[in-house]
Amino acid sequence: MEYMMSLKNHFSNKYPDYSTPGSLYNGYMDMTYFSILPKSLKDRDLKIAIVFLYDAFRFEIWLSGRNKQVLAKYWEIINRSKWDKYKVMKPAKDVDSVLEHILVENPDFSDLDVLTKQIEQGTLKFIQDIERFLAKNAT
Repeated sequence: MEYMMSLKNHFSNKYPDYSTPGSLYNGYMDMTYFSILPKSLKDRDLKIAIVFLYDAFRFEIWLSGRNKQVLAKYWEIINRSKWDKYKVMKPAKDVDSVLEHILVENPDFSDLDVLTKQIEQGTLKFIQDIERFLAKNAT
């Protein structure tokens, strides 16, 4: 939990154009996550979630939305385009994302600077890929 809060603060301080609203979400010991809202995605009611999954012991990044209708809309756009760069999640009752990607499998918490750099680089690439895709496919 402490590391996730420091990671959230890292993004908030280093990338002031990406808002990181709210606090950490502490699931039922299944996951912890926080949101990042780049303006380009926020304007489309989309958000990024940095997620730590306890059972899988890994960090993932998800493209999520304000609600299920937003998820369904972007799932349709992605599905229609046949874009397969990231794992596409079909809308369902317990699905809170439209895209998912593993950032770090079996993270090494003994070197937090390296771990943060891995997560940061993967996050920036994910956001950039989504922004490029949306610029071409979602007018």
